[in-house]
Order: sequence, then C-alpha cells, then structure tokens
Amino acid sequence: MTYPFLRRAAFSLATGAALALASLSPSQAAAKIQRLVSPGGIEAWFVQDATVPLIAMEYSFAGGSAQDPKDKSGVANLVGDLLDEGSGDLDSKTFHERLDRRAIELSFSATRDTFRGSLRMLRDNKDEAFDLLRSALTSPHFNTADVERIRSQVISGLRRETTNPTSLASRKFLEVAFGDHPYGRQTNGNLDSVPTITVADMKDYVGRVLAKDGLKIAVVGDVDPATLGKLLDHTFGSLPAKANLTPVPDVEAAKPPQRAFVTLDVPQTVITFGGPGVKRNDPNFMAAYVVNHILGGGGLSSRLYREVREKRGLAYSVFESLLWMEHSAIFIGNTGTRADRAGDTIDAIDKEVRRIAEEGPTQKELDEAKSYLKGSQMLALDTSSKLAQALLQYQQDKLPIDYIEKRNAIVDAVTLDDAKAAAKRLWGQGLLTVVVGRAPQAAAQPSAAPATKSN
Repeated sequence: MTYPFLRRAAFSLATGAALALASLSPSQAAAKIQRLVSPGGIEAWFVQDATVPLIAMEYSFAGGSAQDPKDKSGVANLVGDLLDEGSGDLDSKTFHERLDRRAIELSFSATRDTFRGSLRMLRDNKDEAFDLLRSALTSPHFNTADVERIRSQVISGLRRETTNPTSLASRKFLEVAFGDHPYGRQTNGNLDSVPTITVADMKDYVGRVLAKDGLKIAVVGDVDPATLGKLLDHTFGSLPAKANLTPVPDVEAAKPPQRAFVTLDVPQTVITFGGPGVKRNDPNFMAAYVVNHILGGGGLSSRLYREVREKRGLAYSVFESLLWMEHSAIFIGNTGTRADRAGDTIDAIDKEVRRIAEEGPTQKELDEAKSYLKGSQMLALDTSSKLAQALLQYQQDKLPIDYIEKRNAIVDAVTLDDAKAAAKRLWGQGLLTVVVGRAPQAAAQPSAAPATKSN
C-alpha cells in the first residue's frame, strides 16, 4: 500500500537520522528483548526504547497465500490491499484521513506462509493507531466500490506483468519448481483468478486466518510493558482463538537440471535459475547461508558477479539467494543480458555453479564471508522498524529470543568442510533455469542441459 507524502514526511522528521538502537551491538540489543505476555495472554517480543518518541510493531498470522483456494489465487493479497479501505464506522476516505492526520503508517501484506502487518506511529498517537488497526482487523467493510477499485489496480498490475520478463521468469520458475503445490502460485494471483474473487471469499479468508493461535508480534519503541499489554489486548483480544487453516503439505522443489523458455519480444533476455534449498531449521542452514554469500549473495564480491560481469561483461548484475518457507526451501538467482549472449551467460553461471559444487570455497573466501556477515548485522538492525522486522522473522523461524546474541558465534562455527558439504548439497545437481526473451537460443532448450553429477 502506498502512503501519502505528507504522512511519510511527518514520520521521517520524527525519526531523525537513525534511532538510538543503531548504536547498540547485537548483544546489547538482545539483552533488551523482553518476552511480554499481555493480561489477555497475547505474547510479543518487545524492546523498550525511549530515546525517540516512536513505536514500531510488526506482526503476522500463520496462513498466507497458501490458504488461497486453488482456483482463486490472490485472495490473501486482495485482503491485504482492502483491510485499510474502511472499517467499523469509518469509510475508506475517513480511515485514511485519520491515518494521515496522525502520521500513522499502517500496512498489510501476504507472503506464502503468513499474512502480516506493520504499524508505526508517534508515541502520543499510539491509542488511535492501535484502535485503527483493531478496527481494520475485526470489522473491515469490503465495500463494493472499494473492492472493485482495488481489484482493477491489481488486474492492471497483472497485465503489466505479462510484458515484464522478470515477472514472467519468476512465475514460470515457481511453476517448474513446485507444480500444483500452493507455492507454485503467485501471491498476487493471475488474470483468471483475481476477477472471480468475491467479498465472501475475502471474508472467509479473514475468518479462517486472522486468529490468535497463529499470531506473532514484535514491538520496538517508546512504550512501557504495562501499556503495551493493554494495547495488544485491545487490538487483538477479540480475534478468534484458533485459526481454521487448510493443511499445506511439505514439498521439495523439482530436481535439476531442467530448462524452460518463455518467448517475449523484449530487448533484454532475463534468466532465472535455482533449485532445492535448505530449510531454516536444518542443522546445516548456516553453512549453506555462508557459502551462498560466496557464490551469489555477496554483491560485487560474489563469484557469479566476478565471472559474469567483471570477467566476461555478459550482464550488468547477477545475484543468487536462499529462500526458505514453512514447507520447502529453494535457492534462486536472476540476471539479464542481450538475447544473443543468453547462451554464454547460462554457460558461465552453470560453470561457476559446478565449480563451487565440486571444489567448494577457499579458506580465504570463507573467512571474508564470515567477517562480512557478522559485521553487516549492525546495519541490518539500525532502526526500530528493522529490529522489529528481524524479531518477527526470528519468531516465524522458531529461533530463540537471544538469537541476535548467538548469531555471530553460529557463523564463526562454520568450517571449510561444512561449507564444501553445503555447496555440494545445494548445487551438485545443477540448475533449474528459466529464460524469457526473444527467439529461443540453443542453450536455452531442455536438450542442451549439461550433464551434471548428482549428490
């Protein structure tokens, strides 16, 4: 959801350059994290900080777009776009005027596994902010005019995606990787499903998903525990005790090597590649995370960047990252190049992936990656909103409340043998590759997939 400039400006003036949390080390931040339980039994991870008169809250409900009906993908996304379009005794215009007048930032979104929200406000406006959120969660209008206005915006975005090579590559990759599993569908739906979504579908989603048993909350800012407990009870206390979720099975992404081509007449060919990844609760997750940084997650220092961009000049950028979900995990990367160089680009990526799978990283690469990942955590937690987002993610990942304090030691514990084993596990089978662009190149055809060693 996009917010008016004046609301953002007012909030920015209050935040200043950075919050005092930017000066805290991870261990100092961890020492301040409290597990707060409200009088009504609602739990939150909470960091109290009165340096700046702001409060940031991140929260999520288990469910996400995986709870969309099979033939109606996009329900969760449409709900997220409509919850702040009028609720209780406020129509859409009045609701947004209340947000703007108090410089309150409120938004909703859906991931595959969660329906989540964000709330930021000045300390003095906390009562109104939390009350507006309560109203949005418990009594949304889904007024016909608002529904059709937002639906038309979503459909316009989906139409634009039909000519966007990056969007098409992402959609095709998920289809190849997950097939008919809910993870194979895009969160924002498609041009067939979104027009069929009804108000009843959205009300059903709200009733099934927005419940207290799947609720995770993280709060950072200038509020005392007693007051926050009352605010949480007021906001979330009237929600149903238990969600009614459709079971989602675990799934492993399709095994590489596979290649697919989508024809699109655009100047630049987009290449998306990936394969099965490592789930967050896997004992070898951190080794995979570190070695992934070496291959494609380290920006200008990554192997893929050096080979594809610096040495060969095939693309402006190339990246690769791990993506973990509740029921699966993948690694996924992306780059763009000229159509006549797509084959060379795929070959360069394949070659580097095979090399790290067979040889692993060097000790120097491992040491540099570990040093970067430990130091970068400071920047990742330098505002109240970033810290709240991290604390929510840790809860979703079922990590301990003192994870911030333990993380650097976990990174340090990754050995060269661990990293080599993780590299072989991730990339030893090759890649799922999707190419979107002009006339298919020979290297983009399934028959051209190189033979690779399996684990």
